[in-house]
Amino acid sequence: MMKTIIKILTTCLLGITLFTAINTEKVQASVFNFAVIPQIPDNQLDGSKSYFDLLLKKGEKETLKVDLTNSTDKEITILTTLNSATTNINGVVEYGINKIKPDDSLIYNLKDYAKIPKEIKIPKKGKQTLSIELTSPSENFDGVLAGGITFKEKTKEKKEDAEAKGLSIKNEFSYMVALLVRQHKEAVAPHVNLLDAFPSQVNARNVLNATLQNNQATFINQVKISTSIVQRGKKDVMYETMKSGLQIAPNSRFDFPTPLEGKELKPGKYTMNVMVFGGKHQDGKYKDEESETYRHRWILSKDFEISKDEAKELNSKDVDIKPSHTLWYVGGGSLLLLLLLVLLLLKKKRQDKEETDSDDSEEE
Repeated sequence: MMKTIIKILTTCLLGITLFTAINTEKVQASVFNFAVIPQIPDNQLDGSKSYFDLLLKKGEKETLKVDLTNSTDKEITILTTLNSATTNINGVVEYGINKIKPDDSLIYNLKDYAKIPKEIKIPKKGKQTLSIELTSPSENFDGVLAGGITFKEKTKEKKEDAEAKGLSIKNEFSYMVALLVRQHKEAVAPHVNLLDAFPSQVNARNVLNATLQNNQATFINQVKISTSIVQRGKKDVMYETMKSGLQIAPNSRFDFPTPLEGKELKPGKYTMNVMVFGGKHQDGKYKDEESETYRHRWILSKDFEISKDEAKELNSKDVDIKPSHTLWYVGGGSLLLLLLLVLLLLKKKRQDKEETDSDDSEEE
């Protein structure tokens, strides 16, 4: 039994070590059985970049090339997908496969303008070139279309059930190449909206989410976001948070969470206040509380409500909230008091009976 536990722990540590070794720019050769090298074309805006950042005319077509090399002694199959760039709850831009829905402001979704094979086979110790047929939108657009091409080896899933009672550890690694397309070099000014505010949970812990939207076709870099939540009409801050060094993808929205740190949600009417700084730069005209300067700033607020049912449901699922035993204490105390009262009444009744019996004896 001890040997089995040691094997499981060793496998877990190995999986963690491999997972932390992943980097989107530099990947250890031992992690992948294949290498990915984009062929940078002449219309690349910055030739020093290892990803595609292209300038195309309206309606122009281009075939992009990516070299795939197999370092193993067997044929492998590489699965490919292309997705539009999104922003996750951590304020990090994602180019790969995810469950984030495209924002309503995304008029031109990059995956609609690029054709890519779903899979490609690479012979052992061999090389293949993947072709991507890219077409610029026929309409004139300002800003950037942003996305990414994900490469993942197709493997046969193996299930080992041994003594672990269904425990299985599966490591999957993928390689991603960003793809940016523009029709003009001129930058587009970003704009941030606060679309919604509502209670939710992250990792089984209560949060208050602010749904933020960048509705322009441009990245917002070096972003700092601070929130404060107050009861509607009052000034005392109940919950607050701050994060910096974030990035927001073009035409994307995300839920920025304010953690409650183990506190219970209370039903009522609230106001979500959000301040967003973007484009950290020494020449920026907006200064934060640490005297850092930014080129953009948005001051936003949104009223919202938390119902009794919402608060009760979320509080019951929060793993940091310890269950209250107050009702048990009150109920137990009430029961004890009732029992004591009954005992007193029985005692008094017995005393009254004894006095009555005594009086009857004296009369005789």
